[in-house]
Parts: sequence; structure tokens; C-alpha cells
Amino acid sequence: MNMLSPGDVAPDFTLTTGAGTTVSLRDFRGKKVVLFFYPKDDTPGCTKEACSFQDHIGILDKKGAVVLGISADGVDSHAAFADKFGLTFPLLSDPEKSVIKGYGVWQKKTMYGRIFHGIVRTTFVIDERGKIARVFERVKVDGHIQEVLEAL
Repeated sequence: MNMLSPGDVAPDFTLTTGAGTTVSLRDFRGKKVVLFFYPKDDTPGCTKEACSFQDHIGILDKKGAVVLGISADGVDSHAAFADKFGLTFPLLSDPEKSVIKGYGVWQKKTMYGRIFHGIVRTTFVIDERGKIARVFERVKVDGHIQEVLEAL
């Protein structure tokens, strides 16, 4: 599946959080949504990315945006990750990778000459009407929060 682009309607989803509640994208109509897909809980790059969103949560809130993180990790992993780093925004579990694939972020990757499929670190900024406003592909964590804040 191809990655979604600006102007596309963001596909709705309902996923479970580390806290055991369900969250649907449609719950946030009327707000901007920063939806970030990340490979794995409690790994260096993913921790740095999630903590940078948490560190700026007040500014994001003032800009009318909510943050949602999605990976294929299970709810127990998400709960431990959020607790360990004080993350207050929902981390959503997609073990079947239906949303991950639907947004086009499940792709071929190469590491040390090995080819495999995995989540390509990607952030979507979704506007108040549910349309994708910006896509940040193959995110480099350093400086990413500033890019997102400027996009809002």
C-alpha cells in the first residue's frame, strides 16, 4: 500500500491504549492530531521521539493538537513504556498492523545489508476536518518536534 499524502482523508481507526481504553480517530474531529508511527517501545530513537512530544505537550495543546502514537507493540508494552517515561498521551497498539499498513508505513527496510519489513518512522498531521495536512516520512528524531510545531 502506498503512503497517504496531504489532502487525503485520514482513515478512521479504533485501537486499544496501554491503559486498556479504546481510542478512535473520529473522537478528535475538531482538533488537530499529530499521529506518529514508531517501530518499538523503549528503544533509543523511539524513546527520544516520544519524550520530545511529551516535553512539548503544553505547546501542542495550546495549538489545539492532540498526540497519538502507534506501534505494533502490545498494550502491556505500551503501558510499561508510558509509565517509565511519564508519557501522558495515548500509545495505541496495532499488533495486526491494519492501521500501520493502511497508512502505508509498513515498508521494506534495510539494516546491515538485511532486508525486512517494518514500520518506517512517520508522522502525520491531521487537520480538524480529518484530512492529512502534512506527512513527515523517514523521520529523523533530532529536530522533528520543531518541524511538527511549525506545521501546526
